[in-house]
This record gives sequence, structure tokens and C-alpha cells, in this order.
Amino acid sequence: MNEEQTGSDDQPVVVDQTDKRSIVPFVAAAVIAIIVLIGIVAGGLLSPAEKNVTEADRLAAAVTNYIDARSRSDLRPPTGVACPGFSEESSGLGEQLGGPKSTVTIDGKGFANATVNGDRAKIDAALVVNGNPVASNWKLTRVDSAWLVCTF
Repeated sequence: MNEEQTGSDDQPVVVDQTDKRSIVPFVAAAVIAIIVLIGIVAGGLLSPAEKNVTEADRLAAAVTNYIDARSRSDLRPPTGVACPGFSEESSGLGEQLGGPKSTVTIDGKGFANATVNGDRAKIDAALVVNGNPVASNWKLTRVDSAWLVCTF
């Protein structure tokens, strides 16, 4: 076992470490990444997300804005989210919302049955009024391209 081996094992092994690696795969990956980024930017410019918003989404946003503004203000209705002359009490909405001092939030069920007829619309909302679930029907009117809570 301790015998020395002679022959080809005595010769040093020459390793050629002069391999040249190509930069082509890295350049190709960078070009592909740039093309993908250009495609994303072009897609965003040609088809903005705002165009993907439905009328039902706009109606839901108007109701949400009304409820949010109502929770931050003592005015009934809050300014900027309802038609001029709108009254919660005469519309029946005040009773659905539990009166002027109630706490109102949107239930996780959200909104349903949105219907639009020209500049008038209706949408059903699942709300929580003073901790109790309440279904309510909202009437909205489009004024200067914005939906406002109104009676009609």
C-alpha cells in the first residue's frame, strides 16, 4: 500500500484556465428586461386603470364618500357629497342611517344591484349602523361627472 506509483501520475496536471466567458447571455437578459419594462409602461399609458372603473364602482365610491364625510362632520348632509337641497330626513335615508348622531360603517358585504339610468342611479348598500347590520337603498344623481347622493 505504501508503494510509490510511477508513470503518468507523476506528471503535473495542466489545467487551462484561460476560458473566456461570453457576455452575450447577460446582454440578452438586460435587453429582455428593458423590453418588458417598456411594454408595462406603454400598457399603462394606453390603457389607464381609470378606464377599468365601472359605474357600479363609482356609485359605491360616492356612497362611501358620503358615509365617510358624515362621520367627520355634524352637517346633515355633509358638504360636497350630496345634491343641493338634499335632506336625509325627507329622503328616508336618515331613518335608515339611525339618525343624525349614529355611527355608520360599510359592512363587508359591500354593495349590490347598481342600476344606472342616464344621470340617475340606485345602489343597495350593506351597512352597520350602531353595531347592527342594515340594508339600505341609495339614490344618486350625476352632477358635473360626479355621483352625488340625492332624491329623485
